[in-house]
Amino acid sequence: MLVEKKKHRVFVNGPVSPQFIADSIAKHSSKTTIGAHDIFLGQVRADEINGKTIKAIDYSAYEDMAEEKFHEIRESAFSKFDLTCMHIYHSMGKVKAGEICLFVFTSSKHRAIAFDACRWIVEEIKANVPIFGKEIFEDETYIWKENKDTPALKGEKTNEQTNNKN
Repeated sequence: MLVEKKKHRVFVNGPVSPQFIADSIAKHSSKTTIGAHDIFLGQVRADEINGKTIKAIDYSAYEDMAEEKFHEIRESAFSKFDLTCMHIYHSMGKVKAGEICLFVFTSSKHRAIAFDACRWIVEEIKANVPIFGKEIFEDETYIWKENKDTPALKGEKTNEQTNNKN
C-alpha cells in the first residue's frame, strides 16, 4: 500500500540561503539507512540578452496550483524511485544573480537512485510547475523568462531516457 507523503511548503521568500542548505544536509546525518544524497542547486545567472545583463529574477507563481504540482512530482518520484527522503524548495520574489533559487535534495540507499531521481525531479519541475520569472536587467527593464534550455520542454531525451530503453 502506497502511503502518501505529508505535503510541505515548497516556496521560500527570496533566495535559498547557504545556511538553509547546510542545515538540511546536517539534519540527515542521523538517518543511518541513507547511503547517498544528491543535490541540485539552481542559481540565477547574469545572462546577457540584447546587450543587457540580468541582475535578478523576480519569481511569482499561481502558488496553490504550483504547490499541488510539486506534491504530484514528489509523489511520483517516491513511486518511481526507491528514495528514503526528498526535499524541494523554490524561491519566490527577487533573487539576485549568483544566488540560489531552487534546491532539490534526494536521499537513497544507493547513489544511482539519488542521482536519477534528482535529475528527473528537476526536469519535471522545469516542464510542469507554473512558476514565472521576470528577468530584471541592470537598467531596471525586464523580460519574462522562458525555460528553453530544458530537454523535457524541447522534447529532447534526457540521459535517463536515452539509457533506459524499456
